Amino acid sequence: MPVKYTRAEQQRNPMKPEQINSLLSDCTLCPRECHADRLAGKTGYCGMDSTLSAARAALHMWEEPCISGTKGSGAVFFTGCGLKCCFCQNREIAIGDCGIEITVDRLADIFLELEQKGAANLNLVTGAHYVPQILAALETAYRYGFGLPVVYNSSGYEKMETLRLLNGYVDVYLPDLKYLETELARAFSHASDYPERAKEALHEMVKQTGKCEFGEDGYIKRGTIVRHLILPGHTRNSIKVLEYLHETYGNDIYISIMNQFTPIYHQDKYPELNRKVTAREYRKVMDAAMEIGIENGFIQEGETAKESFIPVFDHEGVLPRKKK
Repeated sequence: MPVKYTRAEQQRNPMKPEQINSLLSDCTLCPRECHADRLAGKTGYCGMDSTLSAARAALHMWEEPCISGTKGSGAVFFTGCGLKCCFCQNREIAIGDCGIEITVDRLADIFLELEQKGAANLNLVTGAHYVPQILAALETAYRYGFGLPVVYNSSGYEKMETLRLLNGYVDVYLPDLKYLETELARAFSHASDYPERAKEALHEMVKQTGKCEFGEDGYIKRGTIVRHLILPGHTRNSIKVLEYLHETYGNDIYISIMNQFTPIYHQDKYPELNRKVTAREYRKVMDAAMEIGIENGFIQEGETAKESFIPVFDHEGVLPRKKK
């Protein structure tokens, strides 16, 4: 395959092997700052050492319309997570129980294969703990003509220093803003610093991408879309989140208000999470969004709180296809 570049190298800041090794040997990539020597096989809060692991790499149709559209988003679901919310719908991969170990070169091949399948973009799902390896894989993919917009799909619990490594690589940020109430962040994600960290991260994301830009085909080309999942019994937190986002960023970002909370796992410690969001709760949040004046956004309608909206982590697209 001929080698060619599609993204100007001066827009990026490629990492040297020694930089990657330094980051992984004393890992502080996420706000947990575990200082784990992942190169030596140690793991931190995310549960992952330096070996890449992914559970699925396929066309994903369930993102926002401007991301999935009719083509599908080329989603790579990485194993492990530095946040691990108690209600996580991707719990299998978040806790590291589902995934296949791959090399950086294989990850680069996956990026190229998703482009060949017609993906609208490359969607990196929960990859904060693998940022050095992801950047190395992108550099390899670029040498072989990779040209898809890159979406960084995040819990919002990020370090600005790590996000700055992504500058020049990521076109669209797709973070959550889960909580602005510290007690909820502590109870449900064991991260009382989530509101502060997520605010800082979002500021860096918007700084990098600027105002949302869309192509003639309706797909987003650049910008930040912030997701917020309404939690049962916690509409006050949701309204605080929407007020903050609109007051801080106005129409520079898009806000995706989600009602798909699914009580999949029995919550002995969190009985309030053992149900779906009610129609009344959803209307309350939507009425508040209208009063706040939010214009750029996405809402969910219909039966979104179903397990069928959760991907099957069957390792599709992760291993190389067998030659016939």
